[in-house]
Amino acid sequence: MKPIDKPILTFIDQHHVLSLAVCRDSIPWCCSCFYCYLPERNLLVFTSDHETRHIDDFLAGGEGPVAGTIALETKVTGKIRGIQFAGTMRLLKGEELKEGRHEYLKNFPIARLANLLLWGVQPAILKLTDNRLGFGKKLIWRDSE
Repeated sequence: MKPIDKPILTFIDQHHVLSLAVCRDSIPWCCSCFYCYLPERNLLVFTSDHETRHIDDFLAGGEGPVAGTIALETKVTGKIRGIQFAGTMRLLKGEELKEGRHEYLKNFPIARLANLLLWGVQPAILKLTDNRLGFGKKLIWRDSE
C-alpha cells in the first residue's frame, strides 16, 4: 500500500463519525456511524445491523463500492476541513474482526453492551480539504498510483 499523507491520517484519527453513502437500484442512501481506524490495514471500522437500510441496500448491491465523508463541523470558512473517501466495504471476519473489535471497543467502551456486527471500509481514495492552508486546498491520496 502506498503511504498515506500524515495530514490525512491525523484528521482521520482526530474524528469519530463518518457519513457513508451506498446505492441500490440507482437510489442513494446515507448514514452516520461512529468509526475507528486501523492504519496498518487502512480500514475504517464501524458497527451496523443487517436490518438498517444502508446495510440492506449495500448487501443488495453485491458488496461493492461505497463513498463517504468525515467532516469538521464549523461555520468559519477558513477553518473548514474534511475527508471525502471512496472504496470497498465488507463484513469483517477473522483477524480483521479481532483487530477491529479490539480497537472499536477501546474507542467506544459502551459498545460492549451491544451485539457488534463490524464492517470495514477500505478506502482507495482519500481526499482531504483543508481551508486553513488556503481556500479549497486539497491533498489527495490514491491507493493505485
